[in-house]
Amino acid sequence: MNIAMDVPSEMVILCNVHGEAIGTAPKSEIHHAQTPLHLAFSVYIFNAENKLLVTRRALDKITWPGVLTNSCCGHPRPGEPLTEAVERRAREELGIDVDGIRLVLPEFSYCATMENGITEHELCPVFTARCQTLSVTPDLSEVSAWEWVDWQWFLGSVQDGRLTVSPWCRAQVELLEALGADPSQWPTADDLRLPEAARVSIQEVGPTAAHCTGMGT
Repeated sequence: MNIAMDVPSEMVILCNVHGEAIGTAPKSEIHHAQTPLHLAFSVYIFNAENKLLVTRRALDKITWPGVLTNSCCGHPRPGEPLTEAVERRAREELGIDVDGIRLVLPEFSYCATMENGITEHELCPVFTARCQTLSVTPDLSEVSAWEWVDWQWFLGSVQDGRLTVSPWCRAQVELLEALGADPSQWPTADDLRLPEAARVSIQEVGPTAAHCTGMGT
């Protein structure tokens, strides 16, 4: 007898316009034309030579397939500290271990819509991390290509249009430039500047989160 087993859905943390957690929802169900505001994170991973790991999103990703972006993005699980989520996602998506995780843009958020109407709407604190190896073994359902590049070259290439990157990466690059020319010297931000949703444990499903029109980028 064949018995079907339900595989638990990955849950994301829903937020209101004040950055407070209001519940959870399956990740597989939230990305559409009215994507609710939810908690995520972005990571810029640098190696020992201070080069940045740039990735290309897999072609079957729901949002921005095949587009260049920063090293890694993800969603913390309910009750999971953001730094632990960064470590987990780097292993899952890129097959690497990272350390030296630092919060650099605690208040970053954005809302962007693709031509087909699918929207991303995230509170998305930005981190840097270090990697001690050049060997990357990505999950090909997430990442189709990768390369280590000079940060200043990447910065200039995004700004002058030579590289087309994800909308969140483009916005983050502009803010990261203001932190200084050397990523290793970017100041570490205070955790208290994180959205409240990033500082509490979420246990139960709550009301529907805010939609894109309810919060600016």
